[in-house]
Amino acid sequence: MSLLGKLFGAGGKGGKSASPQEAIQRLRDTEEMLTKKQEFLEKKIDQELITAKKNGTKNKRAALQALKRKKRYEKQLGQIDGTLSTIEFQREALENANTNTEVLKNLGFAAKAMKAAHENMDIDKVDDLMQDITEQQELAQEISDAISKPVGFGEEFDEDDLLAELEELEQEELDKNLLEIASTENVPLPNVPSTSLPARPAVQKKQEEDEDDMKDLEAWAAN
Repeated sequence: MSLLGKLFGAGGKGGKSASPQEAIQRLRDTEEMLTKKQEFLEKKIDQELITAKKNGTKNKRAALQALKRKKRYEKQLGQIDGTLSTIEFQREALENANTNTEVLKNLGFAAKAMKAAHENMDIDKVDDLMQDITEQQELAQEISDAISKPVGFGEEFDEDDLLAELEELEQEELDKNLLEIASTENVPLPNVPSTSLPARPAVQKKQEEDEDDMKDLEAWAAN
């Protein structure tokens, strides 16, 4: 069985194709295997090169055989490099296809869910419902305005008459205040107390006597 057959399974009428996830995983496993083979061949190439250098002057035939093996290993290494590039390209393309498949699947699922949600909706019924809601909101606003409007119970007053009455009240208050001020002007002043003023404190009297003595002393010294 070929390498691709091993990766994706045998084909045929009764064969079951691998899922994208299985194919991606197998490609990764193959990449890992080939990478290990690369490391092995690189080590063999280094060993043959050392053998060729070691026997270059002593055993020419052994040196040539080592170089031949080195060439074969290098050829295999080049083939593996090309195979890894192909596998990597195939894996990336498969991963992108798998991602697109999942995205489309989810979009389809969402579209079905939206269709189911709108299945029982009629655009005409929606318009009628929104119109009813608008009318009820307008009616509610009219009721609120009517309730909040002041009610006079049929009593209407002339504003000019009310202003005139207010001016009369203000004038009466002003006249009352003027009368109270005039009555306070006729209030008699308090009588002069008949009792003598209290004597000056002894300390203040002593200070005044000392000041008089100083004045007499200054006058005597001046003569």
